[in-house]
Order: sequence, then C-alpha cells, then structure tokens
Amino acid sequence: MRKTLLGVLFALMSLLPAAAVAGEGPGWVPPAGSVQVPLWPNGPPDTPQARPAPESVSTVRTKTGHDYLAIANVSAPTITVLPPKGANTGVAILVFPGGGFSILAMDIEGTETCDWVTARGMTCVLLKYRVPGGNHYWNKACNCHITPPVPFALQDAQRAIRMVRARAPGLNVDPHRIGVIGFSAGGYLVAQTSNILQSAYRAVDAVDEVSSRPDFAIALYPGHLCRAGDTLDPGLPVTDQAPPTFLLQAWDDPVDNICNSTVYARALDAAGVPAGVHLFAKGGHAFGVRPTGHPVSSWPALVENWLKDIQVL
Repeated sequence: MRKTLLGVLFALMSLLPAAAVAGEGPGWVPPAGSVQVPLWPNGPPDTPQARPAPESVSTVRTKTGHDYLAIANVSAPTITVLPPKGANTGVAILVFPGGGFSILAMDIEGTETCDWVTARGMTCVLLKYRVPGGNHYWNKACNCHITPPVPFALQDAQRAIRMVRARAPGLNVDPHRIGVIGFSAGGYLVAQTSNILQSAYRAVDAVDEVSSRPDFAIALYPGHLCRAGDTLDPGLPVTDQAPPTFLLQAWDDPVDNICNSTVYARALDAAGVPAGVHLFAKGGHAFGVRPTGHPVSSWPALVENWLKDIQVL
C-alpha cells in the first residue's frame, strides 16, 4: 500500500511546480492514506481580486436527519486520491460532492463514497471544487461579484478529469475508464462534464491538452437540471457525445424534484445515449451511501452491476 501511495504522490507532484505542493491549506483535512494536491499549478483562474474568506468546516444536519461535514468558502480547489483496496481494476471515479454550490458535503457525499469505490478495486479521486463565499456561480441570475459569472465548479471539474487522465499510467489507471459520480449539485456537474466538452478556461499547461469527457457518468438525486415547465436547463447542450449515464432519484426528494432526472433522461434518450434510470418512491435527499431504510439504498449494488454491464468493470 505504501508503494502504491508513493507512486500516486510522485505522479501527482509531477503535475505541479514544487511551490504549489506545499501543504494542504486550511480547513478540511483529507483522510489518512490519501494524497491531496492543488488542482491548479499557479492558483485557480478567474479568481476574484478581493481576499477570500477562510475555508471553514462545520457539522450540518439534512432534512432527513443525516449529520454531515460541510465545507464552506472553498477558494483553493484540490483533488484527493485514494488508491484501490485489493486488486486494482484500473478504473478511476472522480467524486463531486453536493451542497447547492454554496458548501460541499465532504463526507456523506465524498469520503464515504470513496470508501465504497476503493473497496471495489477502483481509484477514488475526491474533488474539492470552489464554492467561494457561497455564490452560485453556475447561475447567470445570481448576484455574483464577477461579471460575467464564471463557472468555477465546472472549471475545477474539467481540470480534475484532465489531471487524472494525463497521469493515468502513474496512477495505475486506464485512461479510457475514468468516470464521474456526483450528488445533488455534484450531479449537475456530472451532466455538465458529460456534455460541455469545450474547455471552460484557458489552457494553463500540458494537462489541458487531454480530454475532460468522462467515460461513464453517475448522477444521484441531481439538481439544477429541471427548469420552468419541466424543461431541461437551456445551458446544457446534450449531445450523442455524452457517455453512458446512470441516474437515480426518489419521488419524495424534498430538495431536488424528480424531474431533474426525468428531463435529463429524456434528453439523453433523444440524443441516443444509453442511460440506466432508477426512480424510487422513498429516499429523500442527501443520503449518500448511508442506509435510509428504503430500497433506494441499494444503489451501490445497482451501480456496480451497471458498470459490469457497460464493460467498465
């Protein structure tokens, strides 16, 4: 295990100048046995001139009674790599936590998901994307401090996929079996990275020469996709270039209506993209891999079987 971690560390350090790999920064502390590195070699692009508020960590309770670790004011994005346990399948999954683009639910929709991913022989890459000051930079109608609004989270997500693909050999990962999984707002990032293949930022180094398109996509109780009249977000151009996709949501979700999954599923179908769609009567929102007492909690097994069906596992 130590040899594997050192290999991961050296592969990731080769992406960055030495000065950029100086510690993890304030706020969230990654789990033991993982490697965390900054996402951008010279700081993230399109950064506000004003000094950002310090990153903070707190415990929050969901509407369905789950306590989770919430990270706010993220302005220094990172990826945290957790190597597979046991035999390495060569598959890597990037995890996009949710939080309404105002915080990140870093354990319930992050590290706990990585525990499931690595236990099945896959490399887990947890993205801590920017949510500076709690502004919804994905939404053009927001009262943002930057004009025009910049898709910080999308920039970070595209960069993270490229980093993993660019250093796939050093990470013992197949560059053609790199997927994404996202929850709630992270599910919206899954849809964006699946369909927005043009870079959301100017290239900063050789990493940006490789594709940011995931090879498979998993969106759990996604949000921000369904707009007025049960129509798809007009800023999401769904095409036949989107990867095979797995969608899951509950009818009683009190945060993101089930139409977020159904309108996206219809758009994928119209584009000729295969999708596995699972809609459950009960389950609520923001449950991650934790048991709910309802059949929706069987989703990890459903995803694993789906990955085998599309010949990823």
